[in-house]
Amino acid sequence: MLTIFGLRLSGTVKSLHMHTTKDRIIPFSVTSIYFLLTTYFMNRISELDPIIWEIMALISGVVVILTLVTIFWKMSAHMTGVGGLVALVLILGLRFSNFQSLYPLLLSIVLSGIVGSSRLFLNAHKPLEVYAGFIFGFLSCYLGFQWIWS
Repeated sequence: MLTIFGLRLSGTVKSLHMHTTKDRIIPFSVTSIYFLLTTYFMNRISELDPIIWEIMALISGVVVILTLVTIFWKMSAHMTGVGGLVALVLILGLRFSNFQSLYPLLLSIVLSGIVGSSRLFLNAHKPLEVYAGFIFGFLSCYLGFQWIWS
């Protein structure tokens, strides 16, 4: 967030709302670099369980792909994130029998609805951008978490 404020103050980004795809490219690229560096450093720490950096690598991959998509089309990053959250809760419930997933799953779905509705209400996105963001986040994280925990 601090980087985005810096980009705004320098005039590189016209608005913190980043209405156009052009406004989103540099902040998303910087965010991708941050995620990739974090994944790299987490991988270098030998005391961490490998699953931690594998999850971070998955999230970093989603952020990088979202950044690449942003060059051509404005997909909702917020919905990508909550789609990934729904996928995580669903996978935890399916893979680990001691995890009671009903209420967390319902909560994450309601949260997704609130976030998606707010993006539409604020005219930050068109419905297709919101739906595509959720579906992309859900599918990529669902498949990624399935692979990690297989």
